[in-house]
Amino acid sequence: MLRILKPNTTMKHVMKTLAAVAILTLVSCGGKEEKKEEKVTLRSTTTETVTEAAPATSDVKPSERVDMSTKGVGPVKSVTIGETIDQAMAAKGEELYKTNCLACHKTDKKFIGPAPKGILDRRTPEWVMNMILDPEGMVKNDPLAKELLVEFNGSPMANQGLTQDEARQIVEYFRTL
Repeated sequence: MLRILKPNTTMKHVMKTLAAVAILTLVSCGGKEEKKEEKVTLRSTTTETVTEAAPATSDVKPSERVDMSTKGVGPVKSVTIGETIDQAMAAKGEELYKTNCLACHKTDKKFIGPAPKGILDRRTPEWVMNMILDPEGMVKNDPLAKELLVEFNGSPMANQGLTQDEARQIVEYFRTL
């Protein structure tokens, strides 16, 4: 004859306790990683002192960094910007922007490429024009353009084949943003 036994309540408590201990053990062992700090040290050959090297890159993204010291690499060496905006030139620049640039650049937010709003507060007009006119040459030879290419996931700016006058019109439009 088969007899059905009721589990002992003490045995239930022991099993629950063992299950809880097993779960806590698994949870406490996983997920922790030791973080190792790598320090770069430079040794001077004359004094043998050890100093930490400065970080290679700034915490500021290249698209947000202000660099008014360079004109870039390209045909534009000097641009004269008037005190007031030339509205006719800016209107032509806006049309050029809409037909040539809008696919990758939104005026006030990051898209495939950086937003042009405020660009003339961060870059010289010459740098902007050289980037418009010869993006390949800039990415190849200008350190900031190289950094921007990395920041924007390796998406190079397309060369639209614009003239210097057209690039200047686009810069004038950027002044209105």
